[in-house]
Amino acid sequence: MAYFPEVVDRVRFEGRSSRNPLAFRFYDPDKRVGGKTMREHLRFAVCYWHTFKATGMDPFGQPTMDRPWKTPRETMDAAFEFFQKLGVDFWCFHDFDIATEGDSYAQSGKNLAEMVSYAEEKQAQTGVRLLWGTANLFGNPRYQAGASTNPDPAVFAYAAAQVKNALDATKRLGGLGYVFWGGREGYDTLLNTDMARERAQFAKLLWMAIDYAKSIGFSGQLYIEPKPKEPTTHQYDSNAEACLNFLREFGLMDHLKLNLETNHATLAGHSMLHELRVARAAGVLGSVDANTGDELIGWDTDQFPTSVYLTTSIMLEILEMGGFTTGGLNFDAKVRRQSHEPVDLLYAHIGGMDAFARGLEVAHAIREDGRLAEHVRRRYEGWDSDLGRKILSGELSMKDCANYALTNPEPTRVSGRQEYLENLVNEFIL
Repeated sequence: MAYFPEVVDRVRFEGRSSRNPLAFRFYDPDKRVGGKTMREHLRFAVCYWHTFKATGMDPFGQPTMDRPWKTPRETMDAAFEFFQKLGVDFWCFHDFDIATEGDSYAQSGKNLAEMVSYAEEKQAQTGVRLLWGTANLFGNPRYQAGASTNPDPAVFAYAAAQVKNALDATKRLGGLGYVFWGGREGYDTLLNTDMARERAQFAKLLWMAIDYAKSIGFSGQLYIEPKPKEPTTHQYDSNAEACLNFLREFGLMDHLKLNLETNHATLAGHSMLHELRVARAAGVLGSVDANTGDELIGWDTDQFPTSVYLTTSIMLEILEMGGFTTGGLNFDAKVRRQSHEPVDLLYAHIGGMDAFARGLEVAHAIREDGRLAEHVRRRYEGWDSDLGRKILSGELSMKDCANYALTNPEPTRVSGRQEYLENLVNEFIL
């Protein structure tokens, strides 16, 4: 059975003038940009949960999406047909996206192992690879008060056991990474919360996972994914800077990188560019969940990215760090509740892939042009002077700085040129 009959073999690149909604206008996978192909730069992945498991249900309405794939095997058949027709190289999953959770840990493990075997077959047939796996430690009622941060150690033990199985599955499928998203690793109220204890428990689970990954020979990158709130009032991995503080506090900095998501950044009151820059500056920018939010809605809407301004800013940071290694652009995004037909999944992913392809081209052109980088360099060039070097090296004390201020004229103010730089970016986008 073909679940996506609108595309016979695969979505093809037809160029900017195409009016075919099932063709790429900008994403040409084999086009070379700065020494690598678009495929190599962008490393697109499709997420299993929103794409094949979402129902369209929201807090105010019943499901709207009645998918033709019903069983776990049918869903995986649909997924790998979709991956092939879309032409992506990677996919991502939670354990109980691909398998049905059983009524016991043993049954759940058996169900997962069966579907991992089927996924192995599908990967071998198609050449599609696993970008990363993860465990759903937030959906089951046992995790109502958190997984690793739960006040009950029995729940912690269950969560650790579930992560073990998910790591086993990820390694077996050749996954390039494993993500920790603390969906309920936070609190609803501080009236009943021992925050110090819970944060230490969260770190303990991560250390257990690091040790177990080593013991099974899993060499993939481990990631932690920031999110500030929702479903909890506050999550301990709330944004990039909070994650860095957490990793440093518990000695985890050398073991995990960040998997960043646009909608999570905006929920934290930051731009995605801010979160990316924080992570890149610290050397822990690993992977990206490619989506966006609705600025008029106060929750995690997980919409497909269509803004070239957004994709350009993301790709500037990715190019600045030298490109992805183990990470990629995972479309952690879902079609809208009213977009209930399977073909809408194709339209959504094609649009997102085109937006990132154009963003890649613009970001590369901006870097090749050099004016943006040169402006930033000149703005800080005083720190390369004798004064700047002596301050940073510790040669000058605070008293020395006071003497400098007494014997030199008032510093000359220099324009930041924000509007000029915004126009410069527009020059390449428009």
